[in-house]
Amino acid sequence: MPYVMVASGGQFIIGKNFSMHNGIKGNPIGSYNKCTFFVDKGARLTIGDHVGISQAALICHHSITIGNDVKIGGGVRIYDTDFHSLDAAIRAGKDDILHKAKAPVVIGNNAFIGAFSIILKGVTIGQNSIIGAGSVVTRSVPDNQIWAGNPAKFIKEA
Repeated sequence: MPYVMVASGGQFIIGKNFSMHNGIKGNPIGSYNKCTFFVDKGARLTIGDHVGISQAALICHHSITIGNDVKIGGGVRIYDTDFHSLDAAIRAGKDDILHKAKAPVVIGNNAFIGAFSIILKGVTIGQNSIIGAGSVVTRSVPDNQIWAGNPAKFIKEA
């Protein structure tokens, strides 16, 4: 079973024909981790039709939208928040999480996110685009492109 937590006032919407490889009987590429879906109060996580996910963690404090026919590889992490303030003085105090930055993440139709990639807040992955395994995506990727690396950069047209 995956780990699913939806806070009061949060929304988690899953489209038709969702496929999940999870845990010890899942895809060994994901190191046998469980899928994690966390939706905070007032946040919205939407997964489109015909989406496949392997041992990924989708942590939604604002908005994550995954289009149709998307493949998300083993161990992928998608975060729409920094979790903590970027200001050291605030981060040291008790109100740290009240000052975390949040921005929507959008994964376009037919995108493929390679294993162990990390998609950060404010990023849009364009339709038909591919993210190479182990990439850290800090900025948006246009349609029909392949990006990879840390930080991810343009490799070629898809």
